[in-house]
Amino acid sequence: MSSEVAARCDAKKLVRSPSGLRMVPEHRAFGSPFGLEEPQWVPDKECPRCMQCDAKFDFLTRKHHCRRCGKCFCDKCCGQKVALPRMCFVDPVRQCAACALVSRKEAEFFDKQLRVLLSGATFLVSFGNSEKSETMVCRLSSNQRYLLLDGASHHEIEVTHILAVQVLTEGFPAGDKDTHTYTSLLGSPPASEGGAARATGMSLQYSTPGAEGVAQLKLTAGEDAHGSRRQATAWLAAMHKAAKLLHESRDQ
Repeated sequence: MSSEVAARCDAKKLVRSPSGLRMVPEHRAFGSPFGLEEPQWVPDKECPRCMQCDAKFDFLTRKHHCRRCGKCFCDKCCGQKVALPRMCFVDPVRQCAACALVSRKEAEFFDKQLRVLLSGATFLVSFGNSEKSETMVCRLSSNQRYLLLDGASHHEIEVTHILAVQVLTEGFPAGDKDTHTYTSLLGSPPASEGGAARATGMSLQYSTPGAEGVAQLKLTAGEDAHGSRRQATAWLAAMHKAAKLLHESRDQ
């Protein structure tokens, strides 16, 4: 990708919506795959009462819309202003209690784990059924749309084309692996008895435009050298969280 095309993909603009100011990509096609669309607000005429506590709206009890779910609440039930980076809001926005809780939990990904993915980590990478592996740096592109793998060769995988993720761990009985796919509920990474389990790698299945079938690659964290093993483990944990968010975005 040329620098001119890359700059165009990363270009953003400030827009004002009924919910607040948003910094969004100039071209919709270049938006983050982890993003969420703004919800349609429940029409005022359809919500004479708070959808949480059932308080009747009047001159003193005003109605407010949650910026994340679009439902209608009183100020008591929708008075929190919380950051919502998945919708590209510049400032914290009004959210109901349930949505505010979810947004706060997601904050760790955008504040910490996304930076880990962008920084990248070193893995032994094998493609398909090949037993041959190559040392490569795997990182998320700046626009969050591609996994970039750089070593003796270069590969790009569009994040939205990833079909399944299998997190490989050690510290479990043989055959007991932590498997996650986008077609099932993605939970937290498991912990073995005594907390001995740790992620050692990841298997990705993905589709390739113009090609039939499903491609696969395997990432394996190497031995610890100058903290590279620790960085790789952190990258795998961040990718696990990214998989959950991508799954939620697809289900929106």
